Amino acid sequence: MENYQKKLFPYAYNILGSVDDAKDIVQDVIVKSLSLQEKDIQNKTGYLIRSVINSAINLKRKRNKNTRYGIWLPEPISTENADKDISKTEALSYSLLILLEKLNAKERAVFILKNGFDYSHKEIADIFKISIENSRKLLSRAKQKLETQNINRDANVIPDYTNFMGNYIEIIKNGDAKKLEQLLSKDVSLVADGGASIKVVKKQTLGKKETSDLLFYVFKTFQSKQRIKVSRINFQPALLFYSGNKLVACQVFEIQNQVIKNIYAILDPEKIKRIS
Repeated sequence: MENYQKKLFPYAYNILGSVDDAKDIVQDVIVKSLSLQEKDIQNKTGYLIRSVINSAINLKRKRNKNTRYGIWLPEPISTENADKDISKTEALSYSLLILLEKLNAKERAVFILKNGFDYSHKEIADIFKISIENSRKLLSRAKQKLETQNINRDANVIPDYTNFMGNYIEIIKNGDAKKLEQLLSKDVSLVADGGASIKVVKKQTLGKKETSDLLFYVFKTFQSKQRIKVSRINFQPALLFYSGNKLVACQVFEIQNQVIKNIYAILDPEKIKRIS
């Protein structure tokens, strides 16, 4: 059962962006499959994957109908020890998970299966019981919605992210606005998700000046006394902020051409409780 759980989890997580929901769906599907006779399932792994994907799509649709508290960001997963926990072929980058929020649940699933797991259109069609042509149309529609956005899950991963982030931290600590703006792209954005319990800026912060001002304010007001750790979240550079031994915030960075394109700040205690 443990092997099935590990294999099935990425399918649910990449669709839902929630660890708890993904684990619940995987557990529910596996338990239900135990009541079926082996002769009734020709390909058990395929059956479980199909069931998990369809269950995740249904839950995603329900979640999208619910009113969210401010800006919603996916639950981050630590990939510091990716070889042991989850491979890059199974988990999407954090930026891509956010980008896929533009898609409806089925478009998102088709895109993930095709681009994340290298499924053929025939395999996708079999999962959703649709025609191959319909699968192609869903993928085409998904790509149209994403337009010219960066959809390469590896594009925001830079080899020397530790040095880059170390330099970033020093600039923030020194309050050097000029150097900070040199690290930011002209259309940089910052968004924050504090859930229902942590107050954060509820709108997207755009541009070098507005973003740098907010970063300095947050550091001086909250982070200057916190311990900062450079990490890797969903295969992207990240900073973890600790008050004592308690993790209180996580910032995930999208870096393109050695400048910061997006910053995603996750402060919701429920979403960062699994990160150490």
